[in-house]
Amino acid sequence: MDDRTRTELEAAAFRALRDHLRARTDVQNIDLMNLSGFCRNCLSRWYQEAANARGIEMDKAEARETVYGMPYEDWREKYQTEAAPEAQENFARTHRD
Repeated sequence: MDDRTRTELEAAAFRALRDHLRARTDVQNIDLMNLSGFCRNCLSRWYQEAANARGIEMDKAEARETVYGMPYEDWREKYQTEAAPEAQENFARTHRD
């Protein structure tokens, strides 16, 4: 497989993941973190870092809007729910920085 095709496939996979996460507003970021070790915010940070590494200025808010499909605060207001105590405990236990 040539590099261009690989890049196109990777970009298509990213868009599919982004769109899937946009559609699954019932899945909270803490649940994603507890199950997979990453969430929408991680994905947006990786996107921002990739842009910045290529000399494209992008701040956290812009990157998050790319992933969430709307400003992050709007998404939180519409879709974020209080995390279950078990999810909070699991997160605290497994994600120590």
